[in-house]
Amino acid sequence: MCGIAGLIDPTWARLDPQRIEAMTRTLAPRGPDGEGFFHAPGVALGHRRLAVIDLTDNAAQPLANEDGSVQVVFNGEIYNFQELRADLLARGHVFRSHGDTEVLVHGYEEWGDELLPRLDGMFAFAIWDAQRRRLLAARDRMGKKPLYFASVARQGAPPLFAFASELKALLTVPGFDRSIDPEALCRYLVHEYVPPPHSIFRGARKLAAGERLRLEIKDGSACDPRVDRYWELSFAHETRELRDDDAAALLREHLLRSVRRRLVADVPVGIFLSGGIDSSTVTAFAAQAAGAENVHTFSVGFSEGSFDESSHARRVAGFLGTHHREERLGVRTLLDILPVVGDFLDEPFADASVVPTYLLSRFARRHVTVALGGDGGDELFAGYQTFLAEAWGRLFFDRTPAALQAALAAAARLLPARSGYFSLDFKVNQFLQGGNVPGPRRHQRWLASFLPEQLPSLLTADLARALPGDPLAAVDARARLGPASAAWDRLLDFYARFYLPDDVNTKVDRAASAVGLEVRAPFLDTALIDFACSLPAHMRLRWRSPKFILKRAMRGRLPKAILGRSKQGFAVPVARWMREDLAPALRDELAPEKLRREGCFEPSFVEGLLGEHLSGRRDRRKALWTLFVFERWRARWAAGR
Repeated sequence: MCGIAGLIDPTWARLDPQRIEAMTRTLAPRGPDGEGFFHAPGVALGHRRLAVIDLTDNAAQPLANEDGSVQVVFNGEIYNFQELRADLLARGHVFRSHGDTEVLVHGYEEWGDELLPRLDGMFAFAIWDAQRRRLLAARDRMGKKPLYFASVARQGAPPLFAFASELKALLTVPGFDRSIDPEALCRYLVHEYVPPPHSIFRGARKLAAGERLRLEIKDGSACDPRVDRYWELSFAHETRELRDDDAAALLREHLLRSVRRRLVADVPVGIFLSGGIDSSTVTAFAAQAAGAENVHTFSVGFSEGSFDESSHARRVAGFLGTHHREERLGVRTLLDILPVVGDFLDEPFADASVVPTYLLSRFARRHVTVALGGDGGDELFAGYQTFLAEAWGRLFFDRTPAALQAALAAAARLLPARSGYFSLDFKVNQFLQGGNVPGPRRHQRWLASFLPEQLPSLLTADLARALPGDPLAAVDARARLGPASAAWDRLLDFYARFYLPDDVNTKVDRAASAVGLEVRAPFLDTALIDFACSLPAHMRLRWRSPKFILKRAMRGRLPKAILGRSKQGFAVPVARWMREDLAPALRDELAPEKLRREGCFEPSFVEGLLGEHLSGRRDRRKALWTLFVFERWRARWAAGR
């Protein structure tokens, strides 16, 4: 985990060193072990370092090639750096460090932009080529690491180009446009995060997973970046004829190789263990690779019973023999930490599981610098409840008469509102909002806080008149133009291209970076992803059983009770919070006079949602939490503070 930042002035004027220093120091939690800068006419690069591999100063960044003509700032890990290093040494390149960063500068010298397909890792980096006056920046295939960029207008001069690991660094650049982007706001309300290329501010954009940015600088001209995709998921289905046991054996080989690569570090490494099948699988292969006595596992437990998985984590740790640590947390702890979470989330983000993810990261960081997690397993192997709902949705929405659907929806609204994890009323009402629409769009409606058709009522008249079009158009375009043709493959592609990089990976990156922890995801290994995408649908979901092939692969390697568990997310009791402890703050943030003054949301519509939830008539947890988070974010980040 590191932080990167940079400025480029096409007039080649020497940049004020304080500018890049201010940008870089906003990223200090990402890299608590040191900072470094590179200055040249028209160019400034900054880096905050979390030392993980090669702890010496030789690996400090910005890092250059032999003659200093190529400079890199890099956030992440290159897992195949040893193979790349050996290849580059054989080609005559001279290394001064033993870490992974230096393969980027020498790899760029040797292969140019074709370096990217050779990299296996999680990364966001920027390479400055002084001789060619060009910048190459990229984000890893699955979006583990973030990268924002901006063209900042200046009076009487071409725009200044800026980039950084986090949005907050761009806010320090004079002239940056920090007005709220209405299109980004609409997408946030539907997705609960802001999907690329947008950011919540008009002045910034961000790279999507698997994209690169190239900037060619000509004297005195505006910086016009070109963004394109350098990698796509592949659904070739070479494994369609594989027997179940053969596919399971291949999956085990991929997992063991991936976990072994991610255990490489010169600092202590641990495992996030929830007791679900994904984190338990990672733990099992870490125990096989390193010896169970050398594996340190971490979990957090909650006083709210329906949200607590700690007993399952203890069961797995005991079965495998790992060195397990657990922290018990009460509701008050979760509530008290909300202002801290708001301080590091510089873009509105309404996945409430970022709160326990932060607490788990903070707990693990007391003992280790790197942690492995189970992220990616649900997306690759159809683990979410929505995959099961898809099968029922095809029966209900596609074959049930509209009148009967309407009657059932009316009956569902009469179910008593509960506040427990994935309660019956919540499941039924979320299912019904899916609608009779194509697969990926239906899934985003299931995940949504607000539906596209609700936005004209939620937004003020001025914003509603300026609605930028269908906020789910990108989901439809991806389903139509993406690499997947089969219906179930399109669903895997949807989660891998939207929810995984921009919700799950964003959550983990921000929560872990706030405490200087690096989190690695073995399920997101490139070869393993290719293998998972090659599997036919029945190996992911069979007989209403999600993750069929993963469970087959782990038979006898994990307790039967763990393999038979239903999916449980890393959730917090938001519905109950908002009826009890958080109710006063919720009323304050969503007060009609406040909303009227700010001019984004229609007070009467919001008051209706609030009244339904606080009275217990309807569960409006997702909608209200999304609005509450935005209002808290607005006060912290959009008001110029």
